[in-house]
Amino acid sequence: MDVDHYAVLGLPSGEEGSKLSEKEISKAYRAKALELHPDKRPDDPNAHANFQILKSSYEILKDEKARKLFDDLLRVKREQHRRQSERDSKRQKMMTDLEARERSAFAPDPAAKELAEEEKIAKKLKEEIARIRAMHAKKGAPTTFPPKKETGGVGKNSDVDPGSTMDKERMLKVSWEKIGEDYTAEKLREMFSKFGEVEDVVIRHNKKKKGSAVIVMSSKDAAVASTRSVLGDLSNPLLVLPLQPVSSVEMPAAEKSPEHNRLNNLVGAGYQAFEDSILKKLQKAGEKQKQ
Repeated sequence: MDVDHYAVLGLPSGEEGSKLSEKEISKAYRAKALELHPDKRPDDPNAHANFQILKSSYEILKDEKARKLFDDLLRVKREQHRRQSERDSKRQKMMTDLEARERSAFAPDPAAKELAEEEKIAKKLKEEIARIRAMHAKKGAPTTFPPKKETGGVGKNSDVDPGSTMDKERMLKVSWEKIGEDYTAEKLREMFSKFGEVEDVVIRHNKKKKGSAVIVMSSKDAAVASTRSVLGDLSNPLLVLPLQPVSSVEMPAAEKSPEHNRLNNLVGAGYQAFEDSILKKLQKAGEKQKQ
């Protein structure tokens, strides 16, 4: 039976309804009967049926045995509802736990993720190193030229070592007296570019009254052509000597002049004195031409 007789009379149901006295039930019935009597509801087609349900519920509740059976029925229904609720709650919890375990099983492991990221970065770094090595390999063997200390043709201080592995036959040693207007890297590059491309000009500074520079030509022929010409201002000419004589133009051993052997044997202070004497001769020649 789906009818709750306590509710029909407007009374609380369940355990609270089972504790009601007969007097409280009768009082509730009289109040409800006055409300639902068919004479009070002439326009309600269901008034008579509703009033009969009210009377039936009252008859059951005022009968002690019938009321006890009804209370037991309500108790059983309450137990069933409670157990159903518990089962539903457990089932819902099991479903929630299962979904959580599934998410945990398929979720990536943080440690594994970090390891994979580390391996990915290491692989990219290895590829980048290989790319840089391949790029340098395509350019050939590393150049033996010392790093240029001058930019745009203007050079001041340099630590270039003439005794390095650079091709010395393309290098010229230029010296002059520091009188009048001094020679700059730009001016030297401009003068020597007449004989070929100038790769570098390195001015050597010292406390003496003599200036010097190392000039790197692009070819041996340009270096040879430069040494066969008088360069610079006649009042302060340049002494141009090869840092190392070109092997292709050297005279056979049998035809070498004593002067050539003497020049090759000049080292240290002797070579310096030779340069000074040449510069003085060039200066005297320039002064005579001006006269």
